[in-house]
Amino acid sequence: MCGRFVVANVGSELVGVLRVDVEAEDLPAPSYNIAPTDSAAIVLDSAKTDPPTRRLEVARWGLVPGWAKDPKIGARAFNARSEEVEDKPMFRRALEKRRAVIPATGYYEWKATDDGKVPHFIHPAGGEPMFFAGLYEWWKNPAVPDDDPARWMLSFTILTRDSIGRLGSIHDRMPLFMDPDHADAWLDPSTDNVRDVLDAAIDAAPAIADALEDHTVSRAVGNVRNNGPELIEPVDE
Repeated sequence: MCGRFVVANVGSELVGVLRVDVEAEDLPAPSYNIAPTDSAAIVLDSAKTDPPTRRLEVARWGLVPGWAKDPKIGARAFNARSEEVEDKPMFRRALEKRRAVIPATGYYEWKATDDGKVPHFIHPAGGEPMFFAGLYEWWKNPAVPDDDPARWMLSFTILTRDSIGRLGSIHDRMPLFMDPDHADAWLDPSTDNVRDVLDAAIDAAPAIADALEDHTVSRAVGNVRNNGPELIEPVDE
């Protein structure tokens, strides 16, 4: 699973290779401890224009489908298993029509040891951004007037798959990593072979995972109120 991640840069510095056309004006500040229900930047292709417009938008982590009665449902839908996503009503429609890429600097995972769970920071070796496959949804709040922008909430989930190699020794699940080419196909709203694109990304993810680095970090990251660059600094295990 992926329950915390880091975004140390914002805007074009984070998503330059994805060729974003429009960036939201209210992008979140850099954060070193993004947790479920927090806001983060996601990339999506809006099909309302021809050709589609690639947008960097602000979304709430934890998918809230349009049919939900209460947005609290999103608190338990911050991850989606890639091998099950087609069969789950929570994610099925988003998989067909509303696919996203979540850019990140890195993410945290906790390794079980005899002394308790030890947090690791996992990230690209060269400091370049990494990309997670995701899904997004729009939810309309019936308690808010139609002309109020707050009536609509954008939310997202991060897809996961079985861990492999060194990452498998830390945790049995990992985010579904994407390279820019797979990200382009994944975002394209005209893609009609979504299963093929998803399978290709699943197959390519181990090579991306093998190139990642990790190190242990302070247990302070376990408290969502802690947030600063010191959280990703290496510490002795």
